[in-house]
Amino acid sequence: MQNSDQKFSLPLDDSGDDFSILADFMKNGSEAGGSVSPEGQLAIDVVQTVNEVIVIAPMAGCRSENLELHLHNDVLTIRGERKPPIDQEVDYFYKECYWGKFSRTIVLPVEVKVEMARAEFKNGVLTVVLPKTKVDGNIPIIVVEE
Repeated sequence: MQNSDQKFSLPLDDSGDDFSILADFMKNGSEAGGSVSPEGQLAIDVVQTVNEVIVIAPMAGCRSENLELHLHNDVLTIRGERKPPIDQEVDYFYKECYWGKFSRTIVLPVEVKVEMARAEFKNGVLTVVLPKTKVDGNIPIIVVEE
């Protein structure tokens, strides 16, 4: 049995432009016919403390090796896949759970220190902690009289 209390680092890609995430999705997420394969959307909570932005995402049925996280500038992308626990043909009475590939892209509300980002996957919940960049919110504006 595999330990689900795994910590891992974010693969950071700051070499591309702002459209690299979309281009990567279109390249890797498309079928042979040119149409984009459907993905589920991940439910998240985004909270902040004085020093950090924290993203919390419950992912029942997902394993850490099926997760992919990318942080580029102020955009965090989480991708993964949930495998169904029953791998044989069955008839459903109710089918409310989403099984398959999912993704979520979040525009972060404040600037963060990309190099200090960390993530933890424990008991089926992904927690991404992003330290805030200290920015003085009081920028003086000089009034020039003509």
